[in-house]
Amino acid sequence: MPDAHLLLDVAGTACALPRAAVDEILPLPDLFRPPSAGAWLSGFLDLGGAVVPVIDLAQLLGLRADPVEPDLHAHLVLMAGGELAYCVDRAADIVAGEAVSPVDAVHSLNGCVAGEIRLGERLVHVLDPARLLRAEERIRVAAATRAAVARLAALPPA
Repeated sequence: MPDAHLLLDVAGTACALPRAAVDEILPLPDLFRPPSAGAWLSGFLDLGGAVVPVIDLAQLLGLRADPVEPDLHAHLVLMAGGELAYCVDRAADIVAGEAVSPVDAVHSLNGCVAGEIRLGERLVHVLDPARLLRAEERIRVAAATRAAVARLAALPPA
């Protein structure tokens, strides 16, 4: 049986993530955004004392050229393990039992589109979470996260 997928709206583009790769969907909270954060690094979420980097998925995928303030209905998709979250315009629904047609990795950014799901007339791009960030991007996000942790730790207790 095909796996379940979380349907997303990413700057008007229908995408999906494997449900098994997602821990939680959160409403958009205030994020800590250090001055050194890049365009697609939206900032950091304090999740029970853990600092979680938040990435604007639309900017990462090149679907939105300039950073914009997410609207009140945006969601954070906390990935499995809780070490990373993606900001999306909407986390819409879960679908299960839909056939996924494979896509040649050469034909997508970082090879991150692993397949497609046809839902009626709509084509949904199934993203491979392991390929969304390149190795260099993962290293930079990890370094920015360590710097955010150190910066927050230097503050006096609230």
